[in-house]
Amino acid sequence: MFAISEPLSCEDEGYPLWLETTHLVPLGQEGLRRLVEMSLPSIKMPEEELEHLRGRYRELIGFVPPRIEARTDLLARLDPDTLRLQEELRARLMYPACFDTKTVQLMLFGMLLMDLSDAAYLHAIAARRSGATYEELNAVTGLAFLFRGLPAANRGAEVIQAIFRMEMEEAGRR
Repeated sequence: MFAISEPLSCEDEGYPLWLETTHLVPLGQEGLRRLVEMSLPSIKMPEEELEHLRGRYRELIGFVPPRIEARTDLLARLDPDTLRLQEELRARLMYPACFDTKTVQLMLFGMLLMDLSDAAYLHAIAARRSGATYEELNAVTGLAFLFRGLPAANRGAEVIQAIFRMEMEEAGRR
C-alpha cells in the first residue's frame, strides 16, 4: 500500500492508475516501473556502461534475470562504484582461466541445486547455451542427489524439463 497526499491518475497501456491515500489499484507493469522510477534518484552511471554490464547476462543466459535487473538498476542510481566492483569480481570469478564456461556453469548449477536455489535454473540455461547436454545436466543432478537427496533430484529434474520445454518453444517460433 502507498500513502500519498494527493490522488494521481493516468492511463498506461489501458490500465488506469489511481493512487489514493491508502490504496493502490492495478496499473500495469510499465506504470509500476514509472512510479518506482519517479521515486528513485536518477541513474548516475552512463547508460552504455550499464547496458554493457547487463549485456554479460544477456550473452550468458539470453536475458537479464529480474533480480539482476533490480540490483543493477538500484546500484546504478545509488552506488555505481559498488555495482562496478561487484560486476568486476563476478567476471573475474565466473570465468577462471582453468575452466571453460560450460564447466563453470555446470558446477554452479550443481552448487545451487544443493541449496535448492531457483538460480539453479539460470545457470542450467547458461550451461546449455555454453554447450552442455541434457545428459551432463542430469549427471550433475545425480551428484547433487548423492549429497542433498531427493529434493535436489526433484529440483534438478524440474529445471531440466523446464529448459527442454523452453527450447522446444523457441525452436517452434523459428
